[in-house]
Amino acid sequence: MVEVIAYLVSPGSELISIGPLIFRWYGILIATAVFVGLNLSNYLAKFKGISKDFFNDLMPWLVFSSIFGARVYYVLFEWRNFNGINFWSSINLFNLEIPIPRFAEIWGGGIAIHGALIMGTITVLFLCRRKKESFWDVLDTLLPSVALGQAIGRWGNFFNNEAFGLPTDLPWKLFIPPISRPEIFNNQSFFHPTFLYESIWNLCVFSLLILLFRLNVKGFIKLPSGVLSCIYLISYSIGRFFVEGLRTDPLCLGSIPPFCEGGFRIAQIVSFLMICLGSFGLYWIYQKKRKMPTLGVINKWKK
Repeated sequence: MVEVIAYLVSPGSELISIGPLIFRWYGILIATAVFVGLNLSNYLAKFKGISKDFFNDLMPWLVFSSIFGARVYYVLFEWRNFNGINFWSSINLFNLEIPIPRFAEIWGGGIAIHGALIMGTITVLFLCRRKKESFWDVLDTLLPSVALGQAIGRWGNFFNNEAFGLPTDLPWKLFIPPISRPEIFNNQSFFHPTFLYESIWNLCVFSLLILLFRLNVKGFIKLPSGVLSCIYLISYSIGRFFVEGLRTDPLCLGSIPPFCEGGFRIAQIVSFLMICLGSFGLYWIYQKKRKMPTLGVINKWKK
């Protein structure tokens, strides 16, 4: 009897290098997600009556602010790894060692999706006010692309050998090289591919949002503005809450990885709050029978 041994193993973070230029999988995946997301958002926008150029104008600002927010969020909660003797690093450019702060090495991994969602939402809000577009219609149109982008981007964790779960011997186990394992798991080789779990879950969220969007457009159901945004908050966060419980590299509050003993996993706290926020939004719309606050109302409150 022949025993078949199969498992996932990353080929490494670099796709190709040309002289001093290094093309990394993470960057390529992000660029792919942006390209696909922009085209999908532009396609869906026409069904919501959103300006043809709105998403073209939004996307550069959204990408920059989301990456910035994701990195800042991560660094704030992992500051112990970036201060003191760990503050400085360097890059080799044309055979010159150029010192840079370690927190600027975003190509090495270390971004948090919740930081991206927070900064991205703020960016969308500001541009909607500037362009006089409905914030909730824009968000409802954008979030299917966000869910799809998350499904694509999660594979960057695979190539970087990061964001993996606890040890396992399941058939779809993921091999992690010793240099990337937490010290406590030095004697373990195979781990839960949590990137894969979340990627599949995000594809399911994307499919749900697209299905509801199309049913709404076809007139089979009626979804008030903001409903799809609330459904995204709930559905994405449910999956993230459970996947986060398996990860060995969580951002912790009051403790340290891999188990956050005596403390809390920050992503689970934020996911729980997002579920509550989305649920309250649906309650507001369907039980209170009220519309989500518009930009005009926000401006009025500000006054």
